[in-house]
Amino acid sequence: MKVAYQHKTPKTLLNKGTGFLSGYTHSLNPYTGCSFACSYCYVRQMPVSTFRGEEWGSWVDIKQEAAVLFRKELLRAQAKGPVTIFMSSSTDPYQPVEYSAKVTHSLLQVMAEHPLDFLLVQTRSPLVRRDIELLQALGDRVRVSMTVETDREDIRKHFAPYSPPIPARLYTLRLLTEAGIPTQATIAPVLPSSDRFAEMLRPLVNRVCIDDYFMGDGSGGKRTKKLGLQALYHELGMEEWYHPGAYRLVVERMKSHFSEDELWISKEGFEP
Repeated sequence: MKVAYQHKTPKTLLNKGTGFLSGYTHSLNPYTGCSFACSYCYVRQMPVSTFRGEEWGSWVDIKQEAAVLFRKELLRAQAKGPVTIFMSSSTDPYQPVEYSAKVTHSLLQVMAEHPLDFLLVQTRSPLVRRDIELLQALGDRVRVSMTVETDREDIRKHFAPYSPPIPARLYTLRLLTEAGIPTQATIAPVLPSSDRFAEMLRPLVNRVCIDDYFMGDGSGGKRTKKLGLQALYHELGMEEWYHPGAYRLVVERMKSHFSEDELWISKEGFEP
């Protein structure tokens, strides 16, 4: 998919943590839009997408001079009390354009200079490995949550063909863990996977978060239903995976290699 990029100067970067992210004081989005264009993304049904009038995945706004603004907002917030940040709630902070734009990189530099209480980096991009040194500087105040919806590349290509390959994400998890950075594998949303999934993840992480459309899209699955995803499952003959109880199969599979205190379900797995 061809992606159109625009540079925008934001008026604000930090947003109050509410709803699913109420455990955080703020959320932070270095970009608007997302070129990974995942078919199941709940943001497709949110105003940031619907009001745009363009196909989700075909545009990304780059927030210029973000670090300058962020430093001011962060210091102001820290003067009032603890600051915990979820990055990001409506985009992936490691868009392909981040290779050159380095917006997320600049924000992490500010956080390294002015340590906050906790940062969760939610991504599915191997590019996060570029910032290992900055993440190390945050010590135990950071967790990298790497989305790994499935262990099957054929399933990934069916639902999210523009997203990074699964093997690259797994390799990145290994690098992050070896670098001493707190990490988790996030199976969200739950997509069809094999019974070898848990065995693949076990050497890479000691924390797994499992979430699905019905728990995690902020509307009990209603937003996701409007995307017509059931048809994608029908094409595969896997309709049983599009069900509120499907995640339990993954949980049981994970229990064969992970203890219960290493497994987290939905919102609790994203909490600081």
